[in-house]
Amino acid sequence: MPALSLTALAFALGASATTYLGGRFALWLDNRFAWLTALTAGMVMGIALIDLFPEALALGRSGHLTGVLFFTLMLGFAANLVLDSSLHWGRATVSLRPHLGPASLTLHSLLDGMSIGLAFNVSLGAGIVIAIAVLAHDFADGVNTVRLSLARSHKNVAHAWLVADSLAPVLGALLGLAIALDRVTRSTVLAFVAGAFLYIGIRELAQLSHKGSRSFMTAPGALLGFFLIGVIAHFAG
Repeated sequence: MPALSLTALAFALGASATTYLGGRFALWLDNRFAWLTALTAGMVMGIALIDLFPEALALGRSGHLTGVLFFTLMLGFAANLVLDSSLHWGRATVSLRPHLGPASLTLHSLLDGMSIGLAFNVSLGAGIVIAIAVLAHDFADGVNTVRLSLARSHKNVAHAWLVADSLAPVLGALLGLAIALDRVTRSTVLAFVAGAFLYIGIRELAQLSHKGSRSFMTAPGALLGFFLIGVIAHFAG
């Protein structure tokens, strides 16, 4: 295997380990710090608005896709709203609804891994820059996956999703090394995932944080999470 491919896989394994550590930290906290749900809400919305959607716009600008990407962002939000509502009122509520949010986060980790693989297909420098950016927020990804899963399920399910989310960057890196997504496809997928993240942050996590005994911490916690993602994006970008 070429040296660049081995380097890409090494970074992907680092992303996997960082994600898992973040999730284990959230499992250790469990519900002792309810404000962590509000913090997670802000972080997820920050990832959508500060990280994913701006990257989609940057990729799609050359193809004059700005209007299409805003529509795709709204489509990602609406699709999750419709799916979540249908699961809430349908018979599949118990078995499927708790998995919707963690599945979206795992897809994000898969795309992160693909970004690493695709970047190393370009050059060593580009690969390292992208890999550092991914590593910078993967701890938060692990925390977010566990907190969202625990909100509607139990620890065993949360740990299963954490394992899936941890493996996703490695699988994504392998896919990124093997295939080449064009800019239009990648920008569209990123915009859709950003819309899904906005739904998760606003509708799922922020609402759930209001149910605790310290619901007054929702706004400060969400703002802090949003600010932390902004700081990470600034220094990693």
